[in-house]
Order: sequence, then C-alpha cells, then structure tokens
Amino acid sequence: MIKNQESLSMIEALELMKKAESENIELNGFIKKFINVDVKDATKIRQAIEKMNLLKVKPEHIAKLIDLLPETTFDLAKIFSDVSLDENETKQILDAIKQNK
Repeated sequence: MIKNQESLSMIEALELMKKAESENIELNGFIKKFINVDVKDATKIRQAIEKMNLLKVKPEHIAKLIDLLPETTFDLAKIFSDVSLDENETKQILDAIKQNK
C-alpha cells in the first residue's frame, strides 16, 4: 500500500530502505553504483535549493539534481527540459550544488 508519494534522490531512497530494514541486497547494490554524493551533502543540496523558493523547480527536479550533480548550464538544461530557467536561476542552482557537495 502506498502511504506517501514524494520524489527522492537515489541516496535518499537508499537511506529510506535502510530505515525500513529492507534486505533487498541486489537493489541496494544497484543503487549504490550510481550514487555520487553522501546523505549529508544530499540533504544540504535539497535544503539549499528548496530555500530558493523557485516556482519552476519541482521536487522531481531536486531529486534529479542530487542524483546527477550538474556542473554546467548544458547539464542543467537536460534536467529542466520541461521548464525554461533564466540565467539567474541557473546560476543559483549551480552555485547551491557546488557549495554543498
């Protein structure tokens, strides 16, 4: 049964599985292959981006930002393919990622 639906990055999903004492070793191992950041840094990135209160940035975008850690405007545009960010928003997001990873 689904109790709550929210967008999580891979590291956040892995931590949630650990808290739930999930013993799916194959899935845990698979997820770990793609994680580029630790839980503490992922939390800092999420909080920094949420504090910006940018209307165009959805929870799904934040999860992908944490997973992919874009470093350039080009990389960021791949995540925000459905939204057009202005130069200031782009700079704010990239700076938040850079400062918190």
